[in-house]
Amino acid sequence: MTALHRDTHADADAATDVLVERDIVTHATARRALAALRIGFGLTFLWAFFDKLLALGYATGTNAETGAVDRFGPDAWLNEGSPTFGFLSFGVSEDNWFHGIFTGIAGDAWADWLFMLGLAGIGTALLLGVGIRMAALAGGLLYLLMYAASFPLENNPVLDDHLLGGVTLLVLAATLAGDTWGLGRVWASSTLVRRFPVLR
Repeated sequence: MTALHRDTHADADAATDVLVERDIVTHATARRALAALRIGFGLTFLWAFFDKLLALGYATGTNAETGAVDRFGPDAWLNEGSPTFGFLSFGVSEDNWFHGIFTGIAGDAWADWLFMLGLAGIGTALLLGVGIRMAALAGGLLYLLMYAASFPLENNPVLDDHLLGGVTLLVLAATLAGDTWGLGRVWASSTLVRRFPVLR
């Protein structure tokens, strides 16, 4: 009787696990909307990576004073430009509580590498729909740091696009948005992810 009770209880737990995983968001339209949002964010991260890598003439490679475009110029990371120097040196207000910290690390090689690896890794994970949880944590941290660097905010005392971007990444992770139009289900069935579910 005890064994039967244990088996029934285990079956109920297994069924609950399945429901929790599959029924986070069940409506097909909602799943597709979340997938489109995930892909859009992935492309945004990857675009930022390539723009800073190559100085494509958008955020990187355009002279702020004259508007002149210098594609693949000295601002490109491949040409020894720094992807963090400009924003952290000149974009952080002197009224920012962390001004000294941010300007102190501006252009440091370790900061450049972490930033660029973060952009590439987060963007790739979101685009493919794999490792969404880790991408959300890393992306959320990156957004949080950029949020802190943006103080004092210009248009709202508390909210800005960095904070909302971080929240969005957490929503994508919580709803397993990589399973639709992505490789999330295949990734979830791998031995590595079965052993370490945090990589889901």
